[in-house]
Amino acid sequence: MHKSSITKPADVTRAWHEVDVSKAILGRSATQIATLLIGKKKKDYTPNVDMGDYVVVINAAKVAVTRNKAQQKMYYRHSNYPGGFVSTPFADMQAKFPERIIEKAVYNMLPKNKLRNQRMKRLKIYAGAEHGHQSQLATKE
Repeated sequence: MHKSSITKPADVTRAWHEVDVSKAILGRSATQIATLLIGKKKKDYTPNVDMGDYVVVINAAKVAVTRNKAQQKMYYRHSNYPGGFVSTPFADMQAKFPERIIEKAVYNMLPKNKLRNQRMKRLKIYAGAEHGHQSQLATKE
């Protein structure tokens, strides 16, 4: 008789991955990062258990976008006050807050459920190549 094994949160082992996004396309990198955060490639993947790994993203300031998105893509937010709507072009966002570009792309690619914020806490984004997670890193993507 075969038994089904269900992974429990206590049994999850998390690895550390480093992803270099210099000269990489934003959307393709975000899907790769989201897959690592979810843990979907693991053999004992269970959708209701947070099984993902830690991901360190470096060179976020050098991420590329296709076609005319560098000039046309806009990021929107609202302060919930009258007249509080703010739109920021991609070029300005890349100059001031390059980490937020990757963060927003990955956040929107994760499943919209209760595990999303836990998964986002394991995402570490740096504009340059230097970071403080050298001792934890296991693999380089």
